[in-house]
Amino acid sequence: MAVSFENIFNHTIPIDDFRLKWRFSDEKYDKLPNDHLDQLRPLNNDASKFLWDFINQNNLHCEIPFKKDIFRIIDKAKISGDNEKEIKKWLYHRGLPFDKQVFLSWQQTDAMIVPWKIFIKYFDSFYYGGSDDLTIIDQSLNWALLFYHEDEIYFGTNEKYQPCKTFEKFDFIW
Repeated sequence: MAVSFENIFNHTIPIDDFRLKWRFSDEKYDKLPNDHLDQLRPLNNDASKFLWDFINQNNLHCEIPFKKDIFRIIDKAKISGDNEKEIKKWLYHRGLPFDKQVFLSWQQTDAMIVPWKIFIKYFDSFYYGGSDDLTIIDQSLNWALLFYHEDEIYFGTNEKYQPCKTFEKFDFIW
């Protein structure tokens, strides 16, 4: 059966079989409470590749952070060692419903579905600066987030949205 957004929830695997499970279940990194861990839906290889291909076929990142003119508005934030609360607030203000299921893609073999609220709460477990490039989307592609490995976050949207001024003092790569 080919993977699609209609059946992607049928292509999940147990967290114990997920290559990046240590981020969420190892006390050395972050040990999520069981009720939060149970809301993480790692995807199997076929579904992970489906998301990867969807992102690439839509040329989402053919220009960094996003393909020119795919989004009307691009906002950005900078992660520093002491601004976790500020980043959570910035993520909250993206305007997505807390219960919205979002798709996370690290690479073609690693992807996951999580509720937006869980992502906000534990964003620093999902994203490791210096090593990760993480794309977050939904199937509409009316918005996207790129967590870039230089501790930069880019949010593109086609919705009516006022960019944040909090991070204007930072230098960004793009």
